[in-house]
Amino acid sequence: MASSSLLHPSLSSLSPKRTVLYPTPAPKRSLSVTCTSSTFDPTSAAAANNNNSPPAQPPPLRTRAADENIRDEARRHRPTPHNFSAKYVPFNSVAGAAPPESYSLDEIVYRSRSGGLLDVQHDMDALAKFDGAYWRRLFDSRVGRTTWPYGSGVWSKKEWVLPEIDDDDIVSAFEGNSNLFWAERFGKQFLGMNDLWVKHCGISHTGSFKDLGMTVLISQVNRLRKLKRPVVGVGCASTGDTSAALSAYCASAGIPSIVFLPANKISMAQLVQPIANGAFVLSIDTDFDGCMKLIREVTAELPIYLANSLNSLRLEGQKTAAIEILQQFDWEVPDWVIVPGGNLGNIYAFYKGFKMCQELGLVDRVPRLVCAQAANANPLYLYYKSGWKDFKAVRANTTFASAIQIGDPVSIDRAVYALKNCDGIVEEATEEELMDAMAQADSTGMFICPHTGVALTALNKLRKSGVIGAGDRTVVVSTAHGLKFTQSKVDYHSKAIPEMACRFANPPTEVKAEFGAVMDVLQEFLKSKKSK
Repeated sequence: MASSSLLHPSLSSLSPKRTVLYPTPAPKRSLSVTCTSSTFDPTSAAAANNNNSPPAQPPPLRTRAADENIRDEARRHRPTPHNFSAKYVPFNSVAGAAPPESYSLDEIVYRSRSGGLLDVQHDMDALAKFDGAYWRRLFDSRVGRTTWPYGSGVWSKKEWVLPEIDDDDIVSAFEGNSNLFWAERFGKQFLGMNDLWVKHCGISHTGSFKDLGMTVLISQVNRLRKLKRPVVGVGCASTGDTSAALSAYCASAGIPSIVFLPANKISMAQLVQPIANGAFVLSIDTDFDGCMKLIREVTAELPIYLANSLNSLRLEGQKTAAIEILQQFDWEVPDWVIVPGGNLGNIYAFYKGFKMCQELGLVDRVPRLVCAQAANANPLYLYYKSGWKDFKAVRANTTFASAIQIGDPVSIDRAVYALKNCDGIVEEATEEELMDAMAQADSTGMFICPHTGVALTALNKLRKSGVIGAGDRTVVVSTAHGLKFTQSKVDYHSKAIPEMACRFANPPTEVKAEFGAVMDVLQEFLKSKKSK
């Protein structure tokens, strides 16, 4: 049976006898936190003593020394060395034989010699020496812990992410482990579905799924700087969420961050995050694609490490959201996963996470993926509709789903590869469709971002066409927190958006400060509710 929390009953009890599992035999270690049973009864404990001594006391809450932090504790309990490894290879060689070129993750390289994308390739033979049941137990044993660094939803899968990095180099806010929400009312009322789920990746440190990838990238940068590599700072072009994650993780590690933002094209809530975290912010009179072109040129000349999804390290963290979904369903595979798409790295990351679980025996199949794009920035959708025959970048028009307002996606090849290999689909949403979907979802208790509105629109269209069935277990990935996009909600409910009906707007009712006037309004409201 599915659970909406990673803390399954069989996993959430922090018994003193439980230990964090390692890929090779390791000595038993004490937990950093030891909790007592919630059914501890002092009265029965006293009776068992057969004397008048005080009842037995629960074990101490902490076993590490008072002057020791969780990093110190991790140093004392280093796992036994293993043979897991990963490297950069040209993207188009990941599924084939030995790659024609490869690079250490300690090298500063973003593209192959031919100019193509790179991918992080793991030593699957070494990982496969442990069966799927082992990996399931290992990952489940780390859920909800404060043990460094495994309390993170990303680093709890460290062997599949950056297996060779030292725990001391990791920069983490214990990101991940985000809620998988059963959208009961929305599914039943608007879609006729009983098994609709929303993966709230926006419930994270900086409010978006970008934290999952940024913890990996900044951890590797932290390692590179300790190795005296020529890295002074880290830079990115951003539509908002990437810059927020970059600046926060850089600030945590004391690494300078540089952000290129398109002027007047992101929300104030997104803009203030890198500013508050001390980033050097350049507001540039262009769109995201123009910012991306500039940051690539700048990082080729200056000792600034490129943090955009052209860098495949981030995708290693983002793929862990797919593994989390499987964990939260007790390792059962959903039928569909719908992901909003802009620069298109995330749809490939989800595919990669699911595919690794299949290849290593944790599950027996990969779900079908849907990439949902805003109609105002839809190059992948147009490519899909052409039968994958003619890709053309587009000039992205303004969309409320600003984080996916990208007309020339860097990861187009990755996205196409993922979708072709899982019988995937691409859908689009107009501005009115995505805003209506957002309002409908909010009316059922959610508070989603416009990008999730794009994904819900795609789901609605696929339900109406019969592609997705009423009983299909479907997961919609919510990529950012709704609080980042409050202005769009204000405009919608104020009916202040030109040429948009705002059919589900819920503006406040103005009423005089008189008892009779208030009573009249409330009686009319209650009457309207009784009639439904």
